[in-house]
Amino acid sequence: LRALPAGQTAAVVAVGGVPAAEPPPPRDRCWHDGGQFCYAWEEDAELRVSLEPPPAPGIECYGVRWTPLRPDVALKDCFSMANVSWYGGASVRAQRWPLNGAESPAQPFVSGDFGESPDGYGPVLERYFLGSTGVTVTVAPDVPLFLSLESNRHFCLESPAGRAAVPLGYRLCLSPDVAAAHRHVGTRLAGMVRAMPDTALLGSPIWRYHGPEGSAAKIKRGLRSLAKRLKRHRLQEGVLALGERCTAVLAAADHVPPERRKRQDSAGAWDPSLVAPLQLSITLSPYTSIASPLFLRSLRHGQTDGYWLSLQPPAFSLPLPQIPLLTTWKGQLCARLNVTCEAALGWFLARARRLRQALGAAYVVFEGAEGTALLDRAVPPPAELVGDRYTAALAAALATLGNTTIISAGARSSHLPLFVQMSPLRSDWSHAGLKGVIPSVLHYSLLGYNFFIPDAVGGSLAGDTPGDPELYVRWLQLVTFLPVMAFSTPPWLCCDAWVLNLTRQCIQRHRDFVVPLIIKYSEEWLRLGYPIFRPAWWLSPTDPTAFTIEDEFLIGDEVLVAPITEKGQTWRDIYLPGEGQLWLDTNSARVFDGGTILRNYSASLAEVPVFVK
Repeated sequence: LRALPAGQTAAVVAVGGVPAAEPPPPRDRCWHDGGQFCYAWEEDAELRVSLEPPPAPGIECYGVRWTPLRPDVALKDCFSMANVSWYGGASVRAQRWPLNGAESPAQPFVSGDFGESPDGYGPVLERYFLGSTGVTVTVAPDVPLFLSLESNRHFCLESPAGRAAVPLGYRLCLSPDVAAAHRHVGTRLAGMVRAMPDTALLGSPIWRYHGPEGSAAKIKRGLRSLAKRLKRHRLQEGVLALGERCTAVLAAADHVPPERRKRQDSAGAWDPSLVAPLQLSITLSPYTSIASPLFLRSLRHGQTDGYWLSLQPPAFSLPLPQIPLLTTWKGQLCARLNVTCEAALGWFLARARRLRQALGAAYVVFEGAEGTALLDRAVPPPAELVGDRYTAALAAALATLGNTTIISAGARSSHLPLFVQMSPLRSDWSHAGLKGVIPSVLHYSLLGYNFFIPDAVGGSLAGDTPGDPELYVRWLQLVTFLPVMAFSTPPWLCCDAWVLNLTRQCIQRHRDFVVPLIIKYSEEWLRLGYPIFRPAWWLSPTDPTAFTIEDEFLIGDEVLVAPITEKGQTWRDIYLPGEGQLWLDTNSARVFDGGTILRNYSASLAEVPVFVK
C-alpha cells in the first residue's frame, strides 16, 4: 500500500455507528513494520492489513483482519457485484451462475439440506469466493462466519452478532484474470493431495428403487422385478439404488436376537446374484430414530454418553449424564451421531461395513451429512463442530470405507475419494429444476467436487410439469455429459418407445465418449486441481460475455456442451469460447471460430449441441 503513488485510493472504509462526533484521525500502529498497516477506531474496532506471500509471481495477497474492541460490535464486510461476477461460496436452492442473481439473508455459513431448510445454504460450500476481475476472497476455517447475498448488489461476510468479540478475517488475492486466480488460489482449497473415487460407477447408470417397501420379502421381489424389466429393455447394467427405509427393512435381521436369527436368515437371506449383472447400493445416515431398537439398545448399554450429539452440561455443574439433542429427520424424531467421539464413529463405520457385506452392496450412500443442526436449535455447538466441521469430520471418516462411498454434502473434503450426491431438483424448467443443473455442475466442479451424482433424469421433486416427455428428454441429453446418469422414473414409464431407444443411445454415448474424457481430465485434477467441468471463461478469461454464461459448460478444454433448457425451444444462441481456436460441430461437421456467438443454432428434440475443439 505504501508503494502506491501518492494520492491514489487503495481502499474505502465506510464506518457506521461511531459515537464520536467525527471519526478519530487514523492511527497507523504498525508504521515500524513495512508489511502491515493498522488502523484503530478508539473503542470500536481495529483493522489490520498485512502483505502475505503470494502463491505465484504476478499475484498480490493481503491478509485482512478486523478485531472488535467491545463485545457488542458487529463486523460486516461487503463485496460489490457492480461490474464483477462472483462464483464459489455456497450452493443455493435455485442455483445461479454467477452468484450475482442469488438472494439470501445473513445466516450461518453452514451446509444444509434444502428439504429441511429451503432458504438455507446447500450441501456443498467452501469459504472461497472468486471474482471475474481476478480477485479471490478466502476465509479461514476457524473464523465463525455469516454470509448474506443481496441480488446484483453485493455479498457480505459478517461475524455472528451478540457473541463475545469475534474477529473477522480473510485473505484477499489479486491475479491478472479470473482463470489465473482460480488456478493459483482456488485449486489449493483442500490441500495438494487428492484421491479418486471408484471410476467404475462413472459408466454405470443408477436406477432408484421405488417399489413395495413394506417387508424384506416385498423389497426382494420388487428388486427382482425391476431387474427383469431392465433386462427386457436391454438396460441390464448399472446400479439398483435402495433408499434409507428399504435399507433399514433389509437390515432388520441385524437386530434380531441370535436365537431367532438363523431361522429368519435361512428363510430369506438376500442374494445379490438375483439381480446380476446389476449391482446394489444401500443408504444410511448418521440419524437414528428414538424409537429404533438401535437407539434404545444404546441407552440401555450406557452408550448414550458421547455417541449422540448432546446438550453440553454447564462447566460448573455436577457430573451428569449427557442428554441427546433431538432433531427431525424424514419426519421422525431422531438423535444424531457424534462424529467427534471415536467410539461412536468406530461403531457407525463397523455397522456400515457389516451391512455392505451382508447385503452384497457395491456402493453405500450416506445422506444427512450436512453441517451441524445445532446452529438452528440456538444451541452453541462444541468447539470441534463449529461451522462445517461436522461435514468435514464425517467425510474424512467415511473415506476410510473405501472409494465406493457416496455422501450428500461437502466441506473441505473435495480431496477425498468420495462421490457427492447432488440435491433433489423440481420436475420443471426453472432454476430449481432443469435450468439449475448446469449452474450446480459449475459450482461443484469449481470447488473441487468433480465426482458428483446429479439428480435423477426429469427431477425427483414434484414440479409444474410432471410427466413432461420433452423435459425428460432434455434432462436426459444434459446428464449424458455428466459423471453419472441417474434415473428415478424409468423411460418406459414416462414416455414413448423412441425415448427408451434414446436412453439406450445416451447411456452408450456416455460410456464411449464422456467417461474416457472425465478420466483423462481427472488426471489433470489429481495433479493440478483444475476443475473437470469448466465455465466458458476458462478459455476466455477476459471476455465479459463469458462471465455470465450459465447454460453451457466445457469438459476439460476440448468439448463444449450447450443443451437446450427452455421448454418448446428447438434453437439457441451458443457462445464458443477461446479466441483464435476452432470448434467442430459434432452434429453437422462444420467448423466455427472461437470467441464468437452462433445465433439461432438449430437443435431438434433428438439433438444436443456438442462441439469438439
